[in-house]
Amino acid sequence: MAMRVLSVTSEIYPLVKTGGLADVAGALPGALAGHGIGVRTLVPGYPAVLSRLGKAKLLRRYDALFGAPAAVLAAKLGDLDLLVLDAPDFFAREGGPYGDAGGGEWPDNWKRFAALSRAGADMAAEGVKGWRPDLVHAHDWQAAMTAAYMRFGPAHAVPRVVTIHNLAFQGRFGADVFPQLGLPPEAWGVDGVEYYGGTGYLKAGLVSADAITTVSPTYADEIRSPMHGMGLDGLINGRSDRLHGILNGVDTAIWDPAADPLIAKPFSARALGGRGASRRVLETQFGLDRDDAPIFIIVSRLTWQKGMDMVMDAIDHLVGLGGKLALLGSGDHPLEGAFLAAADRHRGRVGARIGYDEPLSHLMQAGADAILIPSRFEPCGLTQLYGLRYGCVPVVARVGGLADTVIDANEAAVGAGVATGIVFPPSDPLALHGAIARTIRLHAHRPTWQAMQRAGMRADFSWTHSAARYAELFRALVRTTA
Repeated sequence: MAMRVLSVTSEIYPLVKTGGLADVAGALPGALAGHGIGVRTLVPGYPAVLSRLGKAKLLRRYDALFGAPAAVLAAKLGDLDLLVLDAPDFFAREGGPYGDAGGGEWPDNWKRFAALSRAGADMAAEGVKGWRPDLVHAHDWQAAMTAAYMRFGPAHAVPRVVTIHNLAFQGRFGADVFPQLGLPPEAWGVDGVEYYGGTGYLKAGLVSADAITTVSPTYADEIRSPMHGMGLDGLINGRSDRLHGILNGVDTAIWDPAADPLIAKPFSARALGGRGASRRVLETQFGLDRDDAPIFIIVSRLTWQKGMDMVMDAIDHLVGLGGKLALLGSGDHPLEGAFLAAADRHRGRVGARIGYDEPLSHLMQAGADAILIPSRFEPCGLTQLYGLRYGCVPVVARVGGLADTVIDANEAAVGAGVATGIVFPPSDPLALHGAIARTIRLHAHRPTWQAMQRAGMRADFSWTHSAARYAELFRALVRTTA
């Protein structure tokens, strides 16, 4: 019989997405199916989710889940086997998954995601309609309390895995939250949910997990240091025997330049000329001059973590060297305004769209020459993987998954024909300036540039290898607890 896994997540592509978490939660179940592992995914019943469900089956009803009525619904969407926590008091709201349209977080997020986690733990303990998981996989702080509820409840024998997609987001709340969580008194402490005098959701999940995974090997090493550990490095080092760095993959059915309906013309590593059609549309969309100058793109949250302040300071340098920039993203309002001002200042050379547009992001990867990712830390990153697949050469900081996936165009790598991008030291504005200049020089030598594009497009960053590692880990945990 196939192994049964319950995945608990606050986002899943294509229903709700703010970042890479959704892509992973949406793609991993299909990849694990090839290893004889069936995944059902529990997600909140946001309006965007409920509107896409179609025919749903009632599996469980709560009269009062954290004081509110709720139900668990089952539905299929393509290959996704979904369990949806329909709790209107918590999730039937306009805005994003975590806050209102103005960017403010919902004050009851502690309750909303405790409810999601509580429902996940109940499924692990009791099952639903004849189905009960052999293992539970919780993603990030929003679902990490699932592991804590299981550890301190009747599902304590069911193996639990917590994946860190970004350690910077930890779900920290006041100590006054703990008495309302429905956990036993012994759960409050250093080995439980207490965290620097408050309540820590991710921390509680990490101390309660049988295995901890991160989304790249280098990030697994980085978070053991004070610089990247975000206050949790001591805990993570103490549990390093349970820590596994497994690189994210790309859903190759969605990100396929040879068959992508969202780009102007299909192309392949053998026939790169097809990229020109998307380039022309990209120039039009962003108001860029139509010429042969290299086009850099950014598809990102506009935040300090992503190094966007350094990009802002480098724009004049990039334009002065003859480059062009197209930016798609949203985030910190001062940065949004600064990029819009730069686009106004450098008309025809810089274009900016504030927001997120999935179809446009495909077109940008297909039409641009290079994607710029100067993150100060990056657990995995997916946009550089999309860039590699689409012949959009990544220009990245040497951190986390960026370091694991991009081979720098140094002399030896170029000579061996294995270079796939430009890699530079993180958190260094001068290094970013140098990387931009090096990219423009390499772009001017077409044989070298096209060799880099083809090397990146040949690289295999599908879920094939990563899913095999997850499957191996899951089976080992189930065997150990059997």
